[in-house]
Amino acid sequence: MDRIPVQGIIFDLDGTLVTSELDFSIIRAQIGCPAGQDLLSFIAELPSPYMREEAMNIVHQHELCDAQHCEVLPGVRASIAQLSRMGIPLAVVTRNFAKAARLKLKLAELPIPMLLTRDDAPAKPDPTALLQVTQTWQVPPYQCVYVGDYRYDIEAARNANMPSCLYAPNGIPDYAKQADVVISHFAELVDALHTLDIRRYRYLA
Repeated sequence: MDRIPVQGIIFDLDGTLVTSELDFSIIRAQIGCPAGQDLLSFIAELPSPYMREEAMNIVHQHELCDAQHCEVLPGVRASIAQLSRMGIPLAVVTRNFAKAARLKLKLAELPIPMLLTRDDAPAKPDPTALLQVTQTWQVPPYQCVYVGDYRYDIEAARNANMPSCLYAPNGIPDYAKQADVVISHFAELVDALHTLDIRRYRYLA
C-alpha cells in the first residue's frame, strides 16, 4: 500500500490514546466554574493570582488521580506500532499539565517520543503547540495530521492549517463534519489516513 499522505502524526491524549475518567462537573463545582464554560479559560480570568493557583491545584489533583488509573484504548498499541514501522514521526499534544501527561504515557507504555502540554504552550484550540511540533520536525503543518476526540482538537488543527482526524467511538458528534476523516476504532486509522486529501491545506499554506 502507498505511503500515507502525511509526514507526521500528532495525537490528543485523553479520550484518544488513553481513557480518562475526569468528572468536569465536579471540578467546576469545586472551583465555581459555570457549566458550559471552558475550565482553563475560567481559571485564567480569576481576579487574583492566589485564586488562580488554588483553582489550578484542584485541577492538578484531579488530573494526577485520573492518570494513575488510565488504560490504553482499543487498537491504539497496534496502530502506534504500525506507524512506527512506517517511520512516521509521532507526538502528543494535550490540554493536560505535564506531570499528569507524562505519567499517563509512562503507565500506558506508549513509545511516543514528543509530548507538549499546556505547560509548554497555550491550550487547544490555540494552534501554538501543534505548530511547535511541526517546526521541530521541520515539516509544513499541512503535511501532518492531528488525531483527537473533541471539537477543540478539530479547531486546533484548523487553526494550524493542519488536516484532522476525529476519533469518535461512541457515535458521530455534530462537529464531525469539520474533520477531514472520522474513525470509530483505531484499527481504521491507517486506512483512513490513506484517504486524506491535503491539497486544500497546501494551497492555503
